Amino acid sequence: MNPSTYLDALKMLARRELSEAQVRQRLHRRGHTDDEIDQAIARLISERAIDDARVAEAIARTETTVKRRGKLRVARQIESAGIAKPTARRALDEVFAHLDPRALLEAALARRLRGSARIEDDKQFQRLYRYLVGQGFEPDEVMRVLAARKKA
Repeated sequence: MNPSTYLDALKMLARRELSEAQVRQRLHRRGHTDDEIDQAIARLISERAIDDARVAEAIARTETTVKRRGKLRVARQIESAGIAKPTARRALDEVFAHLDPRALLEAALARRLRGSARIEDDKQFQRLYRYLVGQGFEPDEVMRVLAARKKA
């Protein structure tokens, strides 16, 4: 094994949590051979420096607590990190088991409305609907929450 491949991967992981697929992709871009990458990845996995389950949970927690995104968007983010669907599903179930999806949706809406309690017109209603669905919330739930705000 080429020690520089392993060290490059360790430096990447020191900056932030990355999935196996992300590390592979970045090492490949740096010009390391597939064999060197495989050996470095195997060592990092055995040392638990790379753990896709941990990465999936970290992504899910960040997406929900910091960015206030819904389950569908969080799932897309985890999948875009190259994490297998079963691992992603377990992380989503774990994180969303401790969250109230309605409260998360309300928080995302409140942040977007910037203190306003009401939705002024249909144009704003449609804009908010598109935004919240794009953030990964269920369309039916978004419609219910927005309709309640419009009446208020």
